[in-house]
Amino acid sequence: MYSPSDPRSALNTATTTTIDPNAPVAAFATYEFLTLPPGEESELGSRTWYVRGQNFVLAFSRLAAGDTLRRGPAEQRHEYVIVLPHDGATVEVTAGADSQKVSGAGVVIVPPGDSAVTAHTDAEVVRLFDVRTADVLPRCVNADDYAAPHPRVALLEPWPEPPAGYRLRVYRNADHPLDPGRFGRIFRSSAFMVNFGDPRNGPRNPDRLSPHHHDDFEQCSLTVAGDYVHHVRTPWTSKLSQWRDDDHVSVGSPAVAIIPPPTVHTSQALGEGAHLLIDIFSPPRADFSAKQGWVLNADEYPAPEHVTVS
Repeated sequence: MYSPSDPRSALNTATTTTIDPNAPVAAFATYEFLTLPPGEESELGSRTWYVRGQNFVLAFSRLAAGDTLRRGPAEQRHEYVIVLPHDGATVEVTAGADSQKVSGAGVVIVPPGDSAVTAHTDAEVVRLFDVRTADVLPRCVNADDYAAPHPRVALLEPWPEPPAGYRLRVYRNADHPLDPGRFGRIFRSSAFMVNFGDPRNGPRNPDRLSPHHHDDFEQCSLTVAGDYVHHVRTPWTSKLSQWRDDDHVSVGSPAVAIIPPPTVHTSQALGEGAHLLIDIFSPPRADFSAKQGWVLNADEYPAPEHVTVS
């Protein structure tokens, strides 16, 4: 249910899911990082929290200037994605012999193998690992919730690899001005889609919310500025035991919400000041990918043949 001015109102919502309509629906969950003990803490005081979904792990780090996050070739056999949420911070990302200094908000895709992220200033750094990167799975605060796969969520089938091969790729938000005809700033890899929502000042109009659902994929909503309420409704199945009351959960920033399919959901910014929410999907979304010009690095990460771009 999108307003006519919302670019998503033109999405093709046809689906081909084969999910059992009476399979159990997972519970909605939120994690406010600063209220939880970190999974890791460095000698310089950097802290990292780990949360997972069905197909991915999100590692949120508050890095002290001069500190480094490292990944070795034995553990990192696949690409991973770095999300830099804020302007004003600078990090240096090294992958093999390649190294790039990145200032401001954006996305970095890191090739398999040896890599490091070094903070030149205090910085918030988000790393996204797909489920094939097994060493990070036990570190997640909600690891037990995925001891068995969630039956409503389609398992990860990575999209095509980049035709030009793996390398360090940097996408700065500043190089991609906001466009009212496009939904946010969307970047994808073979395993992830990251959408920087349009930043806003002040609260969201309560008469312009956008309740919607996804048939078979989770949505990870990362709030990095401002306060939000996540409104979530679990649809009824034929089994009364699976029914749940509506959720209206308030979170500050930074926080993660894991929104399971096929719940109806929308997020509402509250209060004055800056607000920013970043949505993460694994694998990439076909409907967003089908919209011409929406995925800003589509030329480097092609969509599968079944996705028709128009």
